[in-house]
Amino acid sequence: QVQLVESGGGLVQAGGSLRLSCAASGRTFSNCVMGWFRQAPGKERELVAGISRSGLNTYYVDSVKGRFTISRDNAKTTVYLQMNSLKPEDTAVYYCAATPRVVVPLEPKEYNYWGQGTPVTVSS
Repeated sequence: QVQLVESGGGLVQAGGSLRLSCAASGRTFSNCVMGWFRQAPGKERELVAGISRSGLNTYYVDSVKGRFTISRDNAKTTVYLQMNSLKPEDTAVYYCAATPRVVVPLEPKEYNYWGQGTPVTVSS
């Protein structure tokens, strides 16, 4: 089992920044690929960014490339999502997820463990 707790969401104006954190406990964190998903009202949950076990390989959805950065600290068992130049369309609930898979899966069903989500609202 892996327990995930997100923090750092909130209300920010367009162009602003937020840093999300996801603290993990339980199963060895360093053995998990980690992902940040988001889900806006009426939309499907989508993978925003993913990071390999070592942190050397990352994935970003096209809409956030150049603005978001995913990172992890295996010693602190925490994964981060730095979000810059935020846009109103980034408004969603953001979820941290973990999977024992070797590569970063894109589909939510491939992730075994989920946090409770943290809301991000970007005002125009």
